[in-house]
Amino acid sequence: MFELLKTDHSSKARLGRLTTARGVIDTPVYMPVGTQATVKALDPRELLEMGTQIILGNTYHLNIRPGLDIIRGAGNLHAFMAWPQPILTDSGGFQVFSLAKIRKVHAHGVEFRSHLDGSSLFLGPKEAMEIQRVLGSDIAMAFDECPPHDCDARERHLAVDRTIRWARECREQPRAADQRVFGIVQGGSDPHLREKCARAIVALDFDGYAIGGVSVGEPEPEMMKAVEITEPHLPADKARYAMGLGTPAQMVELVARGVDMFDCVLPTRVARNGTAFTRRGTFAVKGGAVKAEFRPIEEGCECFACRHFTRAYIRHLLNVNEILGLRLVSVHNTFFYLQVMREIRAHLAAGTFAEYRREFAASYVPTRRVLAARALAA
Repeated sequence: MFELLKTDHSSKARLGRLTTARGVIDTPVYMPVGTQATVKALDPRELLEMGTQIILGNTYHLNIRPGLDIIRGAGNLHAFMAWPQPILTDSGGFQVFSLAKIRKVHAHGVEFRSHLDGSSLFLGPKEAMEIQRVLGSDIAMAFDECPPHDCDARERHLAVDRTIRWARECREQPRAADQRVFGIVQGGSDPHLREKCARAIVALDFDGYAIGGVSVGEPEPEMMKAVEITEPHLPADKARYAMGLGTPAQMVELVARGVDMFDCVLPTRVARNGTAFTRRGTFAVKGGAVKAEFRPIEEGCECFACRHFTRAYIRHLLNVNEILGLRLVSVHNTFFYLQVMREIRAHLAAGTFAEYRREFAASYVPTRRVLAARALAA
């Protein structure tokens, strides 16, 4: 399933190839987030044209709306949303963290109160795998407990024990045809817990492994530490996925730490606020400073928005609340993330990743708005 093609001489970065029933994925790879069977503001044609290899869907949200009967009637999630390429589905473990106010954790799973109407929903290893089997995703995630970064030691230990136990149950559940399953490692920034969890999850011989419990409100150094202390315990011949990360600069640094796969809501989330990603960081397209700038969001960018429209025009659309404005910024931001991954792969193949990493870090300066949006995404 995963083929390691080349490793970087200056870091732990890896060039790889992940094979699924619906296509081959070149890694490192960014996966646009399609939580509710759509990548916000973008259609499948646009995603394919900009080189998207795989997108992400969400078990919890799709189970609530539209519900399994509808997706089963359509055939599977691919048919329902007209997406022919691979899909990875999150198991709902992140919602154990993000919806903490409306859920109760039990030994065998989590009882949620629907964020829509308050109805009861139970999600455990069996339920999460059954939902993903109906969705027919190419990669399903094991159900885990994602604890907050500031929880106490006892809560963190209990979350790790449940994650391990639930992973064993997930491993035993039936799958959709040709469906792969990834295990998830938890443990916060505690080296001993991370090692304990990683060893137990790896022993179950999943098809790939995710580093969970990152981007949950912790400072960036702690996030990097969690990845650094987990990576040595993951097998080199399986794909490694850092869940819910990150900014472009963070992804470059995490590739250097041995990560192969990423997902992040930031490209479309900040686009809806009129913020664009560039090689020098981010800037507000909606701001008055670009009112008369008749140049693209980023010079040299080959996305549809930059090839056809100016900052002045897109700012106008945003300020008069025209949907096209946020769509164009979403196109640019998503293309930018995908382009960074293409460049990383090219430099890994050429043996020049160290230079690319240095240059990217020197030029990219994140803004407070994007860092705040990242915290909100957590």
